[in-house]
Amino acid sequence: MAALTRLPLFLLMMGLVSAAMVIPAGFALAIEDFHDARAFFYSGVVGVMLTALVAIALSNRSHNRSALRQLVALLAAYVILPLLMAVPFYEAVQTTGFLSSYFEMLSSFTTTGATLFDPERLSGPEHLWRALVGWMGGLVMWIAASAILAPLTLGGFEVTASGEPGQSLSSGAAMNEQTDPGIRLWRSVEALMPIYTGLTLALCIMLLVAGDPPLVALSHAMSVMATSGISPEGTLLGSASGLAGEMILFCFLFFALSRLTFSTDTGQARHGGLLADAEFRLGLIVACIVPVLLFMRHWWAAFDVGEEQNLVAGMRALWGGLFTALSFSTTTGFVSADWQTAQSWSGLSTPGIILMGLALVGGGVATTAGGVKLLRVYALYVNGAREIEKLVYPSSIGRSRFANRRTRREGAFIAWVFFMLFAVTLAVISVGLGLFGLNFEHSMVLTIAALSNTGPLIAVAPATPIDLLALASGGKLFLCLGMVLGRLELLAIIVMLSPDIWRD
Repeated sequence: MAALTRLPLFLLMMGLVSAAMVIPAGFALAIEDFHDARAFFYSGVVGVMLTALVAIALSNRSHNRSALRQLVALLAAYVILPLLMAVPFYEAVQTTGFLSSYFEMLSSFTTTGATLFDPERLSGPEHLWRALVGWMGGLVMWIAASAILAPLTLGGFEVTASGEPGQSLSSGAAMNEQTDPGIRLWRSVEALMPIYTGLTLALCIMLLVAGDPPLVALSHAMSVMATSGISPEGTLLGSASGLAGEMILFCFLFFALSRLTFSTDTGQARHGGLLADAEFRLGLIVACIVPVLLFMRHWWAAFDVGEEQNLVAGMRALWGGLFTALSFSTTTGFVSADWQTAQSWSGLSTPGIILMGLALVGGGVATTAGGVKLLRVYALYVNGAREIEKLVYPSSIGRSRFANRRTRREGAFIAWVFFMLFAVTLAVISVGLGLFGLNFEHSMVLTIAALSNTGPLIAVAPATPIDLLALASGGKLFLCLGMVLGRLELLAIIVMLSPDIWRD
């Protein structure tokens, strides 16, 4: 274990990805799909051998001694590792280009879930590899949030932490077990990986009991825990588990609203727990208000047409709105089978703007969800409420509770800076996509889907379908850039420009 902690973080992830290729290879061998089995097995063997050789060459040097260098390794993993993941996928599919394979793997690894392929075009092992890559991307985010982003006060932690973004907690302190980045990384793996794996297996078993086939149950379980929205069927519509499966998935979506649902490694866990957590409460409010408003619109429409007694249709419409709203607010992107009922009842034929807004807000800090994050939205709300209060009562003194002084002032300021960076990034990428022939609506949908890591928006939000396969190579690369920026956030990229990274 001590030897592993000294290896570069990027090399550790490379070895994990290479070893994971055995899983789809074994599945392909079991169903006698020998071509896919060879593609994944040979790629995995080559990857493991390459990892071992590099590890031996670097074994006499210590790595992971700086949180900033770990952050750079995380960026390198999101950019370079999909190249390794794309090799077996490209060889297995055969009828696609390597850039499309890279796009598919990057989309899965960043938990975006945007796809270029119809479900019928891919085999079972290829679907499993997509879901597994997305699951590993979610696990990487759980661990990186605790071991890398939190010590550097990034990824949303900058709103409440005492340090400035990019300022390591160990700066100026003697290196010990508490501040050593390598030990901290390994402890996060030991603490979080069993929880993540156990929750995935529990969800998979529940879906199997509800009636889903094994591949569908496992893929949906991994996709919900990683909020990637990847499905071998392309959608939940017509799923064998039906309403029971949706209810099971609904319960597990709450893990993307707040880190306190699965971990107690934040200060808020010692001050009231989950029920007092601002992120969790705000997430519940957002996920409930949208379907309730749509439901009220349903009833108003029903009174107009004289069908106010159709309670069954009303309840199904309410459930469809509730499940879909929570799914998109956690950036998972699964659509309920009753969402069509909700649309037809409310008269909203293309409510894409609502789903885009939910995806932009996103889920909790240090979860697998993308988007702006609930904590930043809450910090701006608290600051705005306090400023209005000061206008009415200039001599008033602000209340503390969760909204401490840093959250109201410095935290809100940093949150506003992040919003500005997010807006500039959104404008740049949407303009860049427009240069490749996309109209304004399609450019905006693709940009929001990439930056919020909510790939299913591409199929649900626009009024007219978007053909990603027909997109030029430059447009696909722009989307890849957007997905990486959405996953790591531009603020972290700016911190990487610090000269401390290049010092010994």
